[in-house]
Amino acid sequence: MSSSRFAALFLACAHVFVFAAPPVAVAQQRVAIVRDAEIEALVTEYARPILKAAGLSRSGIDIVLVNNRSFNAFVAGRRIFIHTGTLMEAESPNEIIGIIAHEAGHIAGGHQERLRQQIARAQTMAIVAALVGLGAGVAGAASKSGDLAQAGVGIAAGGAEIARRGLLSYQRSEEATADRTAIDYLNKTGQSAKGMLTTFQRLAGGMALAGVNVDPYQVSHPLPRERIANLEEQARKSPYFDRKDPPELQLRHDMMRAKVAAYTEGAQAVPRLFRKDPNGIPARYGNAISTYLTGNPRDALKKADALISSMPRNPYLQELRGDVLIKLNRAEEAANAYAKAIALAPGTPGLLQVGYGQALLATGKPTLVKKAASELATGLSREPEFANGYRYLAQAYGQSGDIAAADLATAEGHFHSGQYRDAKIFAMRAQQKMKRGSPGWLRAQDIVQYKQPR
Repeated sequence: MSSSRFAALFLACAHVFVFAAPPVAVAQQRVAIVRDAEIEALVTEYARPILKAAGLSRSGIDIVLVNNRSFNAFVAGRRIFIHTGTLMEAESPNEIIGIIAHEAGHIAGGHQERLRQQIARAQTMAIVAALVGLGAGVAGAASKSGDLAQAGVGIAAGGAEIARRGLLSYQRSEEATADRTAIDYLNKTGQSAKGMLTTFQRLAGGMALAGVNVDPYQVSHPLPRERIANLEEQARKSPYFDRKDPPELQLRHDMMRAKVAAYTEGAQAVPRLFRKDPNGIPARYGNAISTYLTGNPRDALKKADALISSMPRNPYLQELRGDVLIKLNRAEEAANAYAKAIALAPGTPGLLQVGYGQALLATGKPTLVKKAASELATGLSREPEFANGYRYLAQAYGQSGDIAAADLATAEGHFHSGQYRDAKIFAMRAQQKMKRGSPGWLRAQDIVQYKQPR
């Protein structure tokens, strides 16, 4: 069995259960990333104490949201990827916090690097087995012994199977280690591991409903029932096991779930998700977003304003109001709503600042267009990988008459979208209009000289 064929077989086994998909899988597929100021702020808040407990608070760990309805999370490099389906299905903050704790355990434990080493070792074993089998097959052919030739095939297949099972056994061991480490992090931060148990119970129930009968030697993660038994014993020893999430955090969590449902599952998803409390704030929030998305901005504005009257300090309701006003062609009012959102939001919300700049740009007023360019540039300096924002920045520079800066912004947008050829073309255009050695010229040169990793 060739090394490439072994790797393909390994990948086919890598997603039997959730959590910690291997970096190899990430490298071989493109994922659709979701950017949202509200969701990112909440998930970052969930992660902050866990990463501190794991000794990772200064390690530049990013949490990335993946537009996928399945319940999954994984790590690659120094990034934790969480599917939107996970955010929507998790009924409490504690469930997501438990997932983050598990993934942090993988990063802190250096599991990815050791996994790469194990993959290399397993591939070597598979290649050696194939060569030994080939030798036996050649000998059998030379001696005209069919039995010996057939044995050669068996040696090759058996050696590859041993290598594969060894790798999966290693992965199961690392998953169990990450589970135990996650409970340690939760205890250090005074949080319950009950959410982790809930997650694994959901997985076990799903398999039971599907009638799945799994060979434990054929999977890369411990079986759900086995995980539940191991985790429950450890989790119940914690003095924090029965601790619940604060009500205000639960409300923000449910509002996040409503937003994800409205954007990814359609208008009917929100009432299904909150059928027990159809008149609560999360259900109303999801309904307002759905109304906006289905092309009824006037009604959406009324619903957003009603929510704001109930939660006047919520920055993301102001953001929604700004989105609706843009659709109503009331750009200056939209800009005011975004300005309020920025003032109310914690930290330095680059995504909201980009929205503010977009609204200013939509006014078409020269003085506000110049301000738009400034706000967009500042927002993108805080969120440099937000590719869509560069399109608005290029428009703002273009309308202000700075064509060189517009070309460079367009180059940046292509670069962060992975369209490197187009990025280089616009970077060279920008350089022709810029003073050699200026900051803009040097950044354009970086793009021109960039070599895509293989």
